[in-house]
Amino acid sequence: MSHQTGIRANEQLAKVFGKAKNGKFRVIKVSIENEQLSCGATAESKKDWERDYDKLIGPLLEKDVPCYILYRLDTKIPLGYSWLLISWTPDTASIRQKMVYASTKATLKTEFGSAYITEELHATTLDESTLEGYRRHKQEFAAPAPLTTREEELKELRKTEVHTEINTNTRHQTLGGINCPLSEQTVAAIQDLVRGNHDYLQFRIDLEEEQIHVSHAAKVELADLPKQVPEDHARYHLFLFRHTHEGDYLESYVFVYSMPGYSCSVRERMMYSSCKAPFLEELAALGVEVVKKLEIDSGSELTEAFLQDELHPKKILHRPAFAKPKGPPNRGAKRLTRPTDED
Repeated sequence: MSHQTGIRANEQLAKVFGKAKNGKFRVIKVSIENEQLSCGATAESKKDWERDYDKLIGPLLEKDVPCYILYRLDTKIPLGYSWLLISWTPDTASIRQKMVYASTKATLKTEFGSAYITEELHATTLDESTLEGYRRHKQEFAAPAPLTTREEELKELRKTEVHTEINTNTRHQTLGGINCPLSEQTVAAIQDLVRGNHDYLQFRIDLEEEQIHVSHAAKVELADLPKQVPEDHARYHLFLFRHTHEGDYLESYVFVYSMPGYSCSVRERMMYSSCKAPFLEELAALGVEVVKKLEIDSGSELTEAFLQDELHPKKILHRPAFAKPKGPPNRGAKRLTRPTDED
């Protein structure tokens, strides 16, 4: 979910946007001043867009102050020229500045004209804002999503696996989860969460009643989240993670299943494991869109870096090829079978 701040473009910036549509400017710097989007600077084109890029953009960026950069490319679209939007949010900027700029970006695009903006770049270091950084960004954006180690292993195994025929007589044995009912207080707490009264809920399963109860509901800062995880009992947790990613302000529901190892009874481990999937379905029915499901052993794992990596995994352009392990020595020659006509 993304939210906007209500900040709008002032009259001067609106006039600059109008002139920019006919190709008058190569670059426009936009800053937030006095709760308004203001024009910080403009520059006209000198040469082609690649040779203008570093010469015009570099001097406009301040080390600790966020801003937006609208940069005109030479590509033509039906409406006119296409534009690149750069969200400059340095790591050294304050959290408030980062949130304000991330929340206002959608408004800026609307004021300028979203149809004109064909590409976006989020930069936190000066290196990322250069032409070379822009080219790296395009290369990463075009790369396929990375496979986990497990997925790579499965991919290699599928190349050599034997396929068996599956028909109407095939039987599969499955085991569904246990659907534990929610108490009235639990339903009410989830509804309050959706309305914005809470951003953290903790749930426990009453093993005798086999019912899910809310054990804690509050507004919890991310830094205090690890303290909410018990060290002696399993729990479900629902947390509204407010953060920025590539210049966008996001609010994402994260579901956490905490199980502190073998300090819990076998029955407790079985119940929490079996009730998780039906409980997630109940949350969805009550209007909670869970973006990420996590399982942890300890609350110390719940850091901002961990949640960012889980929600927005980095693309790896050059992953080493999967090395298939060697077979045992002296196992003899492989058996070769000749296919029959029936095959």
